[in-house]
Amino acid sequence: MSLARNLNRALTVTTGLQVRRAPRAVKEKPAAPTAVEARAAAPYRCPSPEELPAERLVRGPVFIISSIRSGSTLLRMMLGAHPRLHAPHELHIGKLEVTCANWFSERAMGELGLARGDLEHLLWDRVLHRELTGSGKDFVVEKTPANVYMYRRLKDCWPDARFVFLLRHPVSTARSWHETDPVKRPYDTAVTDVLKYLTAVEEARAADAEGFTVRYEDITDDPEREMRRLCAFLGVDYAPAMLDYGEKSGGELVRGLGDWRDNIRTGTVQPGRPLPAADEVPERLRPVCEAWGYAS
Repeated sequence: MSLARNLNRALTVTTGLQVRRAPRAVKEKPAAPTAVEARAAAPYRCPSPEELPAERLVRGPVFIISSIRSGSTLLRMMLGAHPRLHAPHELHIGKLEVTCANWFSERAMGELGLARGDLEHLLWDRVLHRELTGSGKDFVVEKTPANVYMYRRLKDCWPDARFVFLLRHPVSTARSWHETDPVKRPYDTAVTDVLKYLTAVEEARAADAEGFTVRYEDITDDPEREMRRLCAFLGVDYAPAMLDYGEKSGGELVRGLGDWRDNIRTGTVQPGRPLPAADEVPERLRPVCEAWGYAS
């Protein structure tokens, strides 16, 4: 009989107690990160100007940074009508992610100096290069509104990128967003939605002294003047075809990937809606209106 049994028998007789082995402490496992947390940080390095020829196929890409419902589809159609500028539909490259499926692939890429973010940058660059090469043009223009939330990363990925900041009166932007689905999106909800974009646009614009700012209302008021200014910024000659984009751009209007409504389909620049009066501006939108020169 074991010592433990003899001891327990004696203890039971004298005290009514027994000795038991203490259960092993269960180490609490940390909660698994959510999908958002797991993908939040994508480490990468920024290529130096000397490294760019080897690191990037696309040189000098153009990104339109704007809110939703700010006229970015109109601007991309006009730019896409230029003989040297290719402006495809929204590409949403920021949602293209790369995963090393096991330790070996992660170690192999690490030995090449490529973290997950670096691999994603290579993928994004390849997608844009494929589009640009197929077009036969010189520069690619990308206008996904969500790019406003990844402005810093786009600039790190392509240090030679050019940024065009497209502004529109905040109230007109909110109204346009509301009108796309009035039942699902009441006006107050639309204001909340667009304010996030407007704030991000202003933060990116403030961070980029070399970027080009253009207002939607100026484009609809005098499209030739604004396209001449924009072409000068991009280093290309002005092309009259930009004002008649319907016949010259060849761009497809894909539902869900930008505006596809009647005004865009006309192929020419349509007049903008009248600017709202000062008393029509919600309090939450006043700071942006003032920053963008829309204060009445």
